[in-house]
Amino acid sequence: MARTRVRIIHRIVTSLALTAGLALTAACGTSDGSSSGEKSGGKHGRDGAPVVVATTTWEGAFAKAAGAKDVKVIVPQSVHHAPDYDPKPSDLAAVAEADFVLYAPFEPYAEKIKEAAGSEAELVEVALDNDADKVTAEVARLGEKFGTQDAAAKWKASFGTEYAELQADLKAAWPGGKAPAVVTQVFTAWSAKMAGANVVGTYGPEAVTAKQLAELSAKNPALVLDNAHMSTGVALPDAGVKQVKVVNYPGEELDLLPVYRNAATAVKQAMTG
Repeated sequence: MARTRVRIIHRIVTSLALTAGLALTAACGTSDGSSSGEKSGGKHGRDGAPVVVATTTWEGAFAKAAGAKDVKVIVPQSVHHAPDYDPKPSDLAAVAEADFVLYAPFEPYAEKIKEAAGSEAELVEVALDNDADKVTAEVARLGEKFGTQDAAAKWKASFGTEYAELQADLKAAWPGGKAPAVVTQVFTAWSAKMAGANVVGTYGPEAVTAKQLAELSAKNPALVLDNAHMSTGVALPDAGVKQVKVVNYPGEELDLLPVYRNAATAVKQAMTG
């Protein structure tokens, strides 16, 4: 009788241990080795949010504006000219774990990024341009891809409000109440648009040729808006024109708004200084 009771108790304990073990296995992982929190609806991030890997802070800021919360940037913000960066093996390993991989076609390491992307990752080519209309359209597109349309719409509203304020402030600073004539590098034309400036010529991304120098100088611009990341030096060295450095890439906080604030400050100082 005593032995029978021992066997029964042993069976109960074994059964309880097995049940607990199965419950723990279900909580910690599935049969393919992935954790329950690792993939939810095809997403690797927390609460089913997408994991986004961006080549630079520029793409990363677009992703954050669109509502992404888990964003990893490959190229360090300290790299002045991002296209010169050579991705490390650890960078490429991070790409393989992403739900979305954001890159720009002009980046020389784009092919490496494509090859490193995991089978579940969606490669998204981003049109990098800080023109206000293009930015809001791109952020909305990414929001649809991420399933974060509400967050993207909220960002668009706040951006529109601040952008309008910056435009008004810059217009109020026009010398003599007249839009200044400017020459701009092709990738900083957005800052001229924000300032409401009269663009009389563009150059780049290559250095200004002798012919361009003569033609652009003859336009008598008040300012030259240069791309800080691709500067070729003084664009119009003999024209005595103020040259403004415009920064396109956001900082490590992946916030696009400071890019516009900083550009507005620099242009305003050049117009009023």
